[in-house]
Amino acid sequence: MAYFYKALDQLHEIWDFIGIPEDQKLQRLKIVREHGLLDMMIEEEKNLKERILKNIDSNREEQNMLLKELKLEPVLEVEETTILKLEKNLQTQIQELKRQKEERIKEQKLLREQDQKLCEILQVPPYNLDSDSILSIEELNQFRNHLAALEKTKASQWEAFVTTKKQILLCMEDLDYSPETNFERDVVYKDEETFCLSLENITALKNLLLELEMKKAENEVVCEGLLSRIGELWEWLHISAQEREALAMLMTGSKSKIRKMLQSELDRLEKLKIENVKKMIEEIRVELALYWEKCFYNQQEKEAFTHYHEEDYSETLLQFHDAEIVKLKQYYEKHKEFFEGVQKWEKNWKLFLEFERKTSDPSRFMNRGGNLLKEEKQRSKFQKTLFKLEEELKAQIEMWEKEYSKTFVVNGQKFTEYVMEQWENFHFKKDKEKMERQLKKNQQTGAERHSSKSKTISKKQGLGPNALGKACKPLLPSWYKLFTKKCLLDMANFFDAFLYSSACPAA
Repeated sequence: MAYFYKALDQLHEIWDFIGIPEDQKLQRLKIVREHGLLDMMIEEEKNLKERILKNIDSNREEQNMLLKELKLEPVLEVEETTILKLEKNLQTQIQELKRQKEERIKEQKLLREQDQKLCEILQVPPYNLDSDSILSIEELNQFRNHLAALEKTKASQWEAFVTTKKQILLCMEDLDYSPETNFERDVVYKDEETFCLSLENITALKNLLLELEMKKAENEVVCEGLLSRIGELWEWLHISAQEREALAMLMTGSKSKIRKMLQSELDRLEKLKIENVKKMIEEIRVELALYWEKCFYNQQEKEAFTHYHEEDYSETLLQFHDAEIVKLKQYYEKHKEFFEGVQKWEKNWKLFLEFERKTSDPSRFMNRGGNLLKEEKQRSKFQKTLFKLEEELKAQIEMWEKEYSKTFVVNGQKFTEYVMEQWENFHFKKDKEKMERQLKKNQQTGAERHSSKSKTISKKQGLGPNALGKACKPLLPSWYKLFTKKCLLDMANFFDAFLYSSACPAA
């Protein structure tokens, strides 16, 4: 019995160490009592204990290996626990770690596949990973962030690709342009989903768009130039408005086909121009004469264009005339303000001269009603207007000459010299007319005196003593008439002197 109880105590000790539940302990004790297998039971329970301890060691090794692979911190074991519970806990933890490992491997594989696709589309190197290791949670998060950045880059470059491609297709359509290089064919014809969105391709795409836009802009400039030239030829060739409108409706825009139509129309007009070159040269010469007049060219400046009088009507001669009229128009437009001012002065100057011509008529002294006073007011008004225009033009021209360091010329002279010459010519002519009028008056006065004296002598010789009274009677009317005429001449001289002093700028 002592041996039995000792063995039973040993069994209980093993069972407690292993962690056998109480109900199982009772079942095992019942088997021992019924069959008398105590020694065998002790041996088996010892073997069970050893087997469980070996399993615990094995599980711990496997657990540590999994923790190392998963890059996790070691798990702290619960104290005061049985080996059976410890074995069960280890097996549970191992199963959880295996599950985590499997999930990480699966996710890592998916992330690698996603990274590979993005790298192929964006033409960037793959994410730097150790193919044999399992990523930690932190490394997985970094990998996910990296892929999110690639996705964002892909979305941005995809949007740039779609937008740029749309603009490229529009430009190609406008230019009637067909893709020439492999890259251009890929852009136009290749499926958008398979297009490589690398930075190099996006840059090349933008460069292609820039090149096409430059060609389009160049095409627009060429079309504008063609339209401008066509418009000029329409004017020169006197093309009807109906024909112009019909052609203009077909030639609106800057596409390549429009450019071809414009070039075709220009070629047609150029051909007509050559056929009508003589007529056109003559029209340009009329226009040249008009602009010479507007620009106040003198004879020397006009003769500087030696082709004006040539009669060998050719396209080259037309080109010379075209270039000259363009240059002259530009010159006029550049100095238009001054030329218009000079023209205004010229207009007022002609009105002033016309007024002076009318006031020089002696018959105006026979008019009544205060006409002389009105004439004097008008003369003063003309002179003030002329002087005001002269001063304004002089100030403007002086500022312009200082700014451009050039001399503004009117009829080959500086404006101030030109105006001074006009006034000098006016006063010279006025003085000349006055001298001629005075000489004529003196001659008329001498002739009248001589005639009067001759008549008086002849009458005296023909009178007898009895006719003295009748002869003396008409003497008073003759002297009175001569005196009246002399007074009128003196009055005319006075008014001439007054008018001269009023018209002189120095006065």
